[in-house]
Parts: sequence; C-alpha cells; structure tokens
Amino acid sequence: MPAPSDQEIRALHMKYAPSQEAFDLVYTHSRIVRGIAEQLLRKGGHDADPDLVRAGSMLHDIGVYPLYTPSGGFDHSGYLRHGVLGHGILADEGFPEEICRFCSRHTGVGLSAADVRAQGLPIPAADYIAESAEEELVMYADKFHSKTDPPVFVSAGTYSESVRRFGEDKKERFELLRKRFGDPDPTPFMAEYGHALV
Repeated sequence: MPAPSDQEIRALHMKYAPSQEAFDLVYTHSRIVRGIAEQLLRKGGHDADPDLVRAGSMLHDIGVYPLYTPSGGFDHSGYLRHGVLGHGILADEGFPEEICRFCSRHTGVGLSAADVRAQGLPIPAADYIAESAEEELVMYADKFHSKTDPPVFVSAGTYSESVRRFGEDKKERFELLRKRFGDPDPTPFMAEYGHALV
C-alpha cells in the first residue's frame, strides 16, 4: 500500500479533529515536524524513504484528537496515550502497520515495556521504540517543536537537558540521534510560523 497522499492525510485530520482549534494546533505541528524531517533528510546520509517520512510526520499525532473532551477541554493527564490511540485510529482506517507505528513509536526517545511498568504509565506494557530509519527520523524531528500554549520550537540543547529527567539513557539516546541526523535549523520555520525558540 502506498503512503497516503497529502489530501488523504488532511481529510483524516479533518475527520478526527473535534474543533477548528484542535485541527489548527495538531495539523500545524505535523506540518512543522514534516518540514524539520525533510530538512534533515536533505542534509543527506540517510536511507529513509521520503514518502514514508512525509506520511509519518503528518500522521504521528492523530491520536491527540480523542483527548479533547466534549466541552472543548483537553485531557492532559492522558496525553501519554496519544501514540497508542493514534496507532488504533490508523489501524481502524485500514493503514498498514508500517504507517500505524509512527504514532506509537514517537513518544520521547522511545519507551520500553520496562519503562511502562516502572513508571506505571497508562498504556499496555510493550516496547514503543522507533526501529526503522523513517520512524527514528520522525520521532527525532518531533522533539524540536512543542504544542504548548503558545507553541514553541525547542533547541537541541533544551531537549537534551529536559529528557535527562527520564534517565541518563534517554539523554544518551537523544545524543546518538543528534550525531546521526544532525541539528535542524529552526530559523525558516520560526519565520513562517512565528513561534519562539526555547
């Protein structure tokens, strides 16, 4: 099955977004992650499939939409579940596992079953670790933009220090990804979207 087109992806976001505000936040974030991933791809030295990277970037956060409440609020306490929720949405839509995995494999720098059990996380105890070059690139690109209020770009140094609170192994994993993919240049995205850098 070929990767879904941009039109199909936008239609999926429209289908699951409970409001225009939710659509704007998640879809814009997805476009930014796509842009960062494509910028890193252009630097070369990677064997990732550009079409899979495009689709994965645009679909990785589709599971955020079910966390909006009917009243328009947001279930922040359940946010960690968005990857598993997104995987389920895409599976229900008939997408192959290769596409669904972008949702469940992008949280942090990867969650192992041991992480899930040790931290008492509200998801099934399983390994949620990016494995393919495409999954790793999308997961990595996602670290450089946050859907906070207001949304911000995140520098490599800031993320590296913040991920340390989950263990030195997580910081080391991020630093290995930096060596592999390089640091993105957020300048063109900051100019286009107007989000600050932290």
